[in-house]
Amino acid sequence: MAMGARMAMITRIPMTIDPVLILAQWLAPTYPVGAYTYSHGLEWAVQTGMVQDADSFRDWLSDVVEHGAGRNDVILLTAAYEATDEDSLQGLDEFARALAPSAERLLETDQQGAAFAQTTATVFKQDLSALTYPVAVGRAASLQNLPLPETARLFLHAFAANLTSAAIRLVPLGQTAGQQALHDLAPLCQSVSDQAITEPLDAIAASAFATDVASMNHETQYSRLFRS
Repeated sequence: MAMGARMAMITRIPMTIDPVLILAQWLAPTYPVGAYTYSHGLEWAVQTGMVQDADSFRDWLSDVVEHGAGRNDVILLTAAYEATDEDSLQGLDEFARALAPSAERLLETDQQGAAFAQTTATVFKQDLSALTYPVAVGRAASLQNLPLPETARLFLHAFAANLTSAAIRLVPLGQTAGQQALHDLAPLCQSVSDQAITEPLDAIAASAFATDVASMNHETQYSRLFRS
């Protein structure tokens, strides 16, 4: 049976447990997507001195969340959540791949998405194929009948938390300083995600060019701990 036909037969799973608990599991560091191996270009930014303390990391992360991949990924997640057929979902996934500014950033979203899809399809019994990460999460949340606003907020916060974990190791920041930075940016994660779920695909744009350049330069960085 073709994938499109299978999708047409899928019934959204009725909620039997608190959706926040499912999202907490999906977006926790223990969920095997390998997020801890990616720094989104932060490793190069630290090496060059662009990020060197808590304040500069907070500035860097806020730019990524508000003007870079953070906001755009929530828009992609929303479009996947609302996709009604296989063709539109696959077209969205191709678009997400085309948006990657570097080979490492494409690897980041491709590998995390494939790992998320594989684990979620097995554990939650979903018909979920390998997709880029925000597309996979959006599709899975829709199939699981999870609320979109909470999905978007927790997805973006988990993205920020993973980069905070990388900064704690790279800058280095103390654990408390890292958590303070993440706490300071929690309202931004909420406001960006709440706005992004109302926006169409053609609202996707980015002006955090330094993070894209950092990702490109990381590909040839001599000594690396992270894959991006």
